[in-house]
Amino acid sequence: MNSIGHIIKTSREMLKMTQEELAQKVRVGTHTIEKYESGEQIPSTQTILKLSTVLDIPASELLQQNQVHTNSSPTNS
Repeated sequence: MNSIGHIIKTSREMLKMTQEELAQKVRVGTHTIEKYESGEQIPSTQTILKLSTVLDIPASELLQQNQVHTNSSPTNS
């Protein structure tokens, strides 16, 4: 299963876009894009919508991966 970070990175690379270019278009820092791609940070819903527009991929694909990641997180019971 692909993580949201993997989808972002793969889509960005297919467009021959650097992390810096993507960061400028989405209006976040380059370090933030690095964190998204490495899985250290999950983008907000608003940022996911911006990413989907810039990367020309369905927002639902990114949101679904975000939901899967959120649901698979361990909980303290």
